[in-house]
Amino acid sequence: MSNHATRDEIRARFDRDVERFSKLETGQTTTIDAAYVLDLIAECAQATVPGATRLVDLGCGAGNFSLKLAQGLPLESITLVDLSRPMLDRASERLAEATPATVTALQVDLLDLKLPPASADIVVAAAVLHHLREDADWLNVFRAIWESLAPGGVFFIWDLIDHDWPGIRQVMANRYSQYLEGLGGPEFRDKVNTYVAYEDTPRSVPFQMQTLTNAGFSAVEVLHKHISFAALAARK
Repeated sequence: MSNHATRDEIRARFDRDVERFSKLETGQTTTIDAAYVLDLIAECAQATVPGATRLVDLGCGAGNFSLKLAQGLPLESITLVDLSRPMLDRASERLAEATPATVTALQVDLLDLKLPPASADIVVAAAVLHHLREDADWLNVFRAIWESLAPGGVFFIWDLIDHDWPGIRQVMANRYSQYLEGLGGPEFRDKVNTYVAYEDTPRSVPFQMQTLTNAGFSAVEVLHKHISFAALAARK
């Protein structure tokens, strides 16, 4: 994986983009159905863990998911996890203005994250897991998340995905390129595809579902899939 971006390179790019990622309409335009899935996951969280008081937001960015979940859940504590200190600072600032929940910000790589057992009711990971490189990294992270959840807790994923069938992978890549070109023209399409190829190593929905099962989750649901993005939920 030496031809992919280092953690420091990824962190530096997000350090420079805090304000853009504070707004869905500017920060997540390349993520298909971002606003829709933000609402969807919040609604599913309320339906599956309505009494949740403890949230962990992995790859929290500027805090969009924590803010949305805090609107409909009786959250008392929110743990923010991100590589970027400016992102953590911005998310903490926004949450302090919007919720009385206690906010803890951890600047740490997912592979190094250690959370107390059964310390979370909900874990959400939005547009972060695609930075994991090796299959073993996915399993280790999923196991750590499973251990951090209380019984009945739910892990929500929203991310860029790959496809296992080469023909389908090409169709979806072409459709994603068309989407990007519609957003910003050929130059924008090429820019996004270039940094995706350099930074990201996504996995397919079947791979993630099987790995979640292997990590100990008792049930896994596909909440949404559109071209190269998907949302999943896994219950402990």
